Amino acid sequence: MTAFVLVSGPFTGGWIWRETAERLRGSGAEVHPLTLTGLGERRHLAGPGTDLKTHIEDVVQLIDHLDAPELVLVGHDYAIHPVLGAADRRPERISRVVHLDAGLPQDGDAAVALVPDQEVRERLLRRDGPAEHDWRIPVPQPEEWHRWGSTAGLPPAALAQLDRYAAPQPSGTLVQPLRLTGALAGVPTTGVFCTAGGVTIAMVETLVRSGPPQFRALADPRVSFFELATGHWPMLSAPDELAAVLLRAAAGEGHRITASGDEQPFYAKPFVLDVPERPRERIGSVDLYLPDADGPRPAVVFVHGGPVAAELRPTPRDWPVYTGHARYAASRGVVGVTVDHGLYALTDYAQAADDIAAAVELVRADPRVDTDRIALWFFSAGGLLSADWFAAPPPWLRCVAANYPVLAPLPGWSAVDARFSPVAAVRTAGELPIVLTRAGLEHAEFAATVEEFLAAAKVVDARIEIIDVPAGHHGFDAADHIDDSRHAVAAAHDAVLAHLQA
Repeated sequence: MTAFVLVSGPFTGGWIWRETAERLRGSGAEVHPLTLTGLGERRHLAGPGTDLKTHIEDVVQLIDHLDAPELVLVGHDYAIHPVLGAADRRPERISRVVHLDAGLPQDGDAAVALVPDQEVRERLLRRDGPAEHDWRIPVPQPEEWHRWGSTAGLPPAALAQLDRYAAPQPSGTLVQPLRLTGALAGVPTTGVFCTAGGVTIAMVETLVRSGPPQFRALADPRVSFFELATGHWPMLSAPDELAAVLLRAAAGEGHRITASGDEQPFYAKPFVLDVPERPRERIGSVDLYLPDADGPRPAVVFVHGGPVAAELRPTPRDWPVYTGHARYAASRGVVGVTVDHGLYALTDYAQAADDIAAAVELVRADPRVDTDRIALWFFSAGGLLSADWFAAPPPWLRCVAANYPVLAPLPGWSAVDARFSPVAAVRTAGELPIVLTRAGLEHAEFAATVEEFLAAAKVVDARIEIIDVPAGHHGFDAADHIDDSRHAVAAAHDAVLAHLQA
């Protein structure tokens, strides 16, 4: 018999699973909804010392009291952290872990990184841990539940349940990092996306096939996926459908993502133009590709996308797509610049922005660079980093360019600070020239942010030049070695250089 351990997200306890548990039991399954310490009627058991380890121990204790041959752990939202922590301690007991509208935390990650309520997240990140007088996060007000996830599909009675039974969340559970040993590597997993929040299987396939390299692990045949057309609390809005999906997941069903094992990862693919090597100088996190020219020359700083795993080697400034652009810029008479920045997670945009600002100042201080003629060129999800430069463009910034960019946080990217929205920032870009290169076969979610950006730019008559690659995919300048790509790269460089020399 399959036994399900159901663990819910912040503020909620075992009560939230009542209808789903009934459906599962009706199908012959053994079901154990778990209320974590401090989140049920005996909430007085929680205290300032209640943290993630406390909740991991809650799950471990339940596992140790069960003897079912197949044990499926279901972690909703925050609860995936204690579920993974417990499964890491008892991997031999677990037949599958289900991520229910939850993240994919790794060793060292704290749940606060994905807290969708930006105000709460920023407050928790401003300190090292919960203070004695501030060790619990208050239950959201009735009109605030949407700040913790989509409320689509929740009838009034379900919202009333949330208001009636929810308990304050101990802060320590969110700020304490998850520690994993790697023992879970062989345990099958399933992701269930509640699509009203914007995350879909198609989006994950995008990340696996052309996004940051760390997502390629999701193409493992032991990983399956389901979608539920509802909001963030499916146990309240779609209990029948959720029970059916959990039973199918336990049976090993679900959508699999495939990726060719012999396909080169994006970061290893060659640049679409055959450009000669150029002299390169490495200064800290910045590489300068120098032209054959005397006197200070304009510079183009190429800003990579991400998030990219911190341990990945080579780092982005050595990826062929960026070194290719930088060498090509140098062959055209300007200084090409690649830079490594700290965009390792969705919560790292502020750090990455600081890294880029510091790199730009380093470049401008170099005597071989014309300090008053700088262009910034953003790629993919690095496009969000353009927001600061649109918001307050300095006089020496002669152009901002972007290739296949993300120009507003994607659905499900609530962890990204609202500051990083070029759609909003373009209203103050003024006369700053913008060169935007679009892939005709772009992923729908990415393309939607570009259209939103263009609509906002049109309202303020922003100066935008659009270069289209009709047959190009996301990352066309490395992925698609076709004439369309080569012509687009040359045209974009022509446009940027024209603004630098104006």
